[in-house]
Amino acid sequence: MTYKFEIMTQAQAEEIAHNWHYDGEYSFYDMVADEEDLAEFLDCKARDNSMFAVMMDTELIGFFSVSQAAANVYDIGLGMRPDLTGNGRGTEFLHVGMEFVQARFTVDKFTLSVATFNQRAIKVYRKVGFRDMDTFMQDTNGDTYEFLRMVYECE
Repeated sequence: MTYKFEIMTQAQAEEIAHNWHYDGEYSFYDMVADEEDLAEFLDCKARDNSMFAVMMDTELIGFFSVSQAAANVYDIGLGMRPDLTGNGRGTEFLHVGMEFVQARFTVDKFTLSVATFNQRAIKVYRKVGFRDMDTFMQDTNGDTYEFLRMVYECE
Protein backbone atom coordinates (compact mmCIF):
# COMPACT_ATOMS: atom_id res chain seq x y z
CA MET A 1 0.00 0.00 0.00
CA THR A 2 1.15 3.52 -0.74
CA TYR A 3 0.42 6.06 1.95
CA LYS A 4 0.54 9.81 1.47
CA PHE A 5 0.79 12.27 4.36
CA GLU A 6 -0.53 15.80 4.01
CA ILE A 7 -1.33 18.63 6.40
CA MET A 8 -4.87 17.98 7.57
CA THR A 9 -7.49 20.24 6.04
CA GLN A 10 -10.56 21.50 7.88
CA ALA A 11 -12.77 19.27 5.72
CA GLN A 12 -10.71 16.21 6.68
CA ALA A 13 -10.86 17.13 10.38
CA GLU A 14 -14.65 17.52 10.11
CA GLU A 15 -14.93 14.15 8.35
CA ILE A 16 -12.98 12.39 11.11
CA ALA A 17 -14.68 14.23 13.96
CA HIS A 18 -18.24 13.75 12.81
CA ASN A 19 -18.25 10.54 10.76
CA TRP A 20 -15.70 8.19 12.29
CA HIS A 21 -17.35 6.08 15.00
CA TYR A 22 -15.69 3.08 16.59
CA ASP A 23 -17.48 0.00 17.97
CA GLY A 24 -17.79 -1.06 21.61
CA GLU A 25 -15.13 0.08 24.06
CA TYR A 26 -13.23 1.69 21.18
CA SER A 27 -15.97 4.36 20.99
CA PHE A 28 -13.68 5.98 23.56
CA TYR A 29 -11.71 7.18 20.51
CA ASP A 30 -14.67 8.87 18.81
CA MET A 31 -13.75 12.55 18.57
CA VAL A 32 -17.17 13.56 19.88
CA ALA A 33 -16.57 11.57 23.09
CA ASP A 34 -14.68 14.51 24.65
CA GLU A 35 -15.76 18.09 23.99
CA GLU A 36 -12.32 19.60 24.70
CA ASP A 37 -10.52 17.13 22.43
CA LEU A 38 -13.12 17.72 19.73
CA ALA A 39 -12.74 21.50 19.91
CA GLU A 40 -8.95 21.22 19.70
CA PHE A 41 -9.11 18.75 16.80
CA LEU A 42 -11.43 21.06 14.85
CA ASP A 43 -9.37 24.19 15.56
CA CYS A 44 -7.05 24.71 12.59
CA LYS A 45 -4.72 26.86 14.70
CA ALA A 46 -4.42 24.15 17.37
CA ARG A 47 -3.73 21.52 14.69
CA ASP A 48 -1.23 23.86 12.99
CA ASN A 49 1.35 21.78 11.11
CA SER A 50 1.34 18.92 13.60
CA MET A 51 -1.67 16.94 12.36
CA PHE A 52 -1.46 14.99 9.13
CA ALA A 53 -4.15 13.26 7.12
CA VAL A 54 -3.06 9.87 5.86
CA MET A 55 -4.31 9.17 2.37
CA MET A 56 -4.36 6.16 0.12
CA ASP A 57 -4.93 7.49 -3.37
CA THR A 58 -7.72 10.02 -2.74
CA GLU A 59 -9.17 8.14 0.25
CA LEU A 60 -8.73 9.40 3.83
CA ILE A 61 -7.69 6.36 5.84
CA GLY A 62 -6.14 7.79 8.99
CA PHE A 63 -4.38 10.58 10.79
CA PHE A 64 -1.00 11.03 12.43
CA SER A 65 -0.05 13.75 14.91
CA VAL A 66 3.50 14.80 15.71
CA SER A 67 4.79 17.08 18.46
CA GLN A 68 8.31 17.63 19.70
CA ALA A 69 8.54 16.55 23.34
CA ALA A 70 12.28 17.25 23.83
CA ALA A 71 15.41 17.51 21.73
CA ASN A 72 15.10 14.78 19.06
CA VAL A 73 12.13 13.22 20.93
CA TYR A 74 8.77 13.24 19.16
CA ASP A 75 5.42 12.34 20.65
CA ILE A 76 3.05 10.75 18.16
CA GLY A 77 -0.64 10.03 18.05
CA LEU A 78 -2.50 8.14 15.39
CA GLY A 79 -5.84 6.84 14.31
CA MET A 80 -7.15 4.69 11.51
CA ARG A 81 -10.57 4.90 9.95
CA PRO A 82 -12.86 2.62 12.01
CA ASP A 83 -13.58 0.13 9.21
CA LEU A 84 -9.82 -0.45 8.79
CA THR A 85 -9.04 -1.24 12.44
CA GLY A 86 -8.62 -4.74 13.81
CA ASN A 87 -7.59 -6.15 10.42
CA GLY A 88 -3.81 -6.45 10.84
CA ARG A 89 -2.96 -3.12 9.20
CA GLY A 90 -1.76 -1.31 12.32
CA THR A 91 1.88 -2.39 12.20
CA GLU A 92 2.39 -1.16 8.64
CA PHE A 93 0.45 2.05 9.34
CA LEU A 94 2.62 2.80 12.39
CA HIS A 95 5.89 1.97 10.57
CA VAL A 96 5.03 4.23 7.64
CA GLY A 97 4.06 7.06 10.02
CA MET A 98 7.32 6.74 11.93
CA GLU A 99 9.29 6.75 8.66
CA PHE A 100 7.42 9.90 7.61
CA VAL A 101 8.43 11.66 10.84
CA GLN A 102 12.04 10.46 10.56
CA ALA A 103 12.24 11.87 7.03
CA ARG A 104 11.22 15.33 8.33
CA PHE A 105 13.05 15.50 11.67
CA THR A 106 16.09 14.15 13.48
CA VAL A 107 14.52 11.56 15.77
CA ASP A 108 16.27 9.68 18.56
CA LYS A 109 13.07 8.56 20.31
CA PHE A 110 9.35 8.34 19.74
CA THR A 111 6.87 8.45 22.59
CA LEU A 112 3.14 7.81 22.66
CA SER A 113 0.38 7.28 25.18
CA VAL A 114 -2.46 4.78 24.90
CA ALA A 115 -5.42 3.88 27.12
CA THR A 116 -4.47 0.70 28.98
CA PHE A 117 -7.70 -1.06 27.99
CA ASN A 118 -6.61 -0.82 24.33
CA GLN A 119 -4.62 -4.03 24.30
CA ARG A 120 -5.06 -4.32 20.53
CA ALA A 121 -3.03 -1.12 19.99
CA ILE A 122 -0.53 -1.92 22.76
CA LYS A 123 0.20 -5.24 21.06
CA VAL A 124 0.96 -3.40 17.78
CA TYR A 125 3.19 -0.85 19.53
CA ARG A 126 5.17 -3.58 21.31
CA LYS A 127 5.50 -5.56 18.06
CA VAL A 128 7.05 -2.49 16.39
CA GLY A 129 9.51 -2.10 19.29
CA PHE A 130 7.91 0.34 21.73
CA ARG A 131 8.65 -0.33 25.40
CA ASP A 132 6.48 0.49 28.39
CA MET A 133 7.64 3.53 30.37
CA ASP A 134 4.97 4.21 32.98
CA THR A 135 1.27 4.62 33.53
CA PHE A 136 -0.67 7.71 34.49
CA MET A 137 -4.26 8.72 35.12
CA GLN A 138 -5.90 11.27 32.85
CA ASP A 139 -9.27 12.97 32.92
CA THR A 140 -10.96 12.61 29.53
CA ASN A 141 -14.31 11.67 28.06
CA GLY A 142 -16.09 12.59 31.32
CA ASP A 143 -14.10 10.21 33.55
CA THR A 144 -10.58 9.30 34.63
CA TYR A 145 -8.70 6.64 32.68
CA GLU A 146 -5.36 4.90 32.99
CA PHE A 147 -2.89 5.45 30.15
CA LEU A 148 0.37 3.71 29.30
CA ARG A 149 3.26 5.88 28.12
CA MET A 150 5.58 4.03 25.71
CA VAL A 151 8.91 4.80 24.08
CA TYR A 152 10.72 3.67 20.95
CA GLU A 153 14.46 4.30 20.69
CA CYS A 154 15.72 4.68 17.14
CA GLU A 155 18.86 2.84 16.15
